[in-house]
Amino acid sequence: MKKILLITLINLFYYNFSVSQIAEAPERFRGEGPFEQLIIRGATLINGNGAPPIGPVDVVVEDNKIVSIRSVGFPGLEINENRRPKAIKGAKEINAHGMYLLPGFIDMHGHIGETTRGRADYVYKLWMAHGITTIRDPGCGNGLKWVLKQKEDSRKNKITAPRILAYTWFGQGSENGFGSDGINSPE
Repeated sequence: MKKILLITLINLFYYNFSVSQIAEAPERFRGEGPFEQLIIRGATLINGNGAPPIGPVDVVVEDNKIVSIRSVGFPGLEINENRRPKAIKGAKEINAHGMYLLPGFIDMHGHIGETTRGRADYVYKLWMAHGITTIRDPGCGNGLKWVLKQKEDSRKNKITAPRILAYTWFGQGSENGFGSDGINSPE
């Protein structure tokens, strides 16, 4: 019995070292954007509500938000140039003719802070490359403050990352921590 207790205590001691905090995502340093205006032209849109695809459409994005989705024709016919939204000076235009455009996916259980999954910036880019534009982190090993900083950096486009919704597990973020004197009665 003493041997099992000793092994358990040693494992608990070394557990803290094995769940070490991963580094935050670095600031953006390459790539394009964000743009004052982005127009995705001529895409076939699958809007995610179960309806058939529509298109071709031009999608206008300003300040990281979709502000307009405009039908510019019918499949197999010439695009009506008069229906196209006008680009402002310095806008980025993407030719999406023959391509499909889907809404961003949401990962409702995406852990950021685990050393077995790689650096945060690597995980963020994998998610985004697979169409995941929002993740819900249900409490990571790096703590709530770490996730909230990543969330804010993502919101400000300081890092390349999906939108982050930070959730906590019981006691996470309390001054006394989980399992200490933080919450010890129903009152």
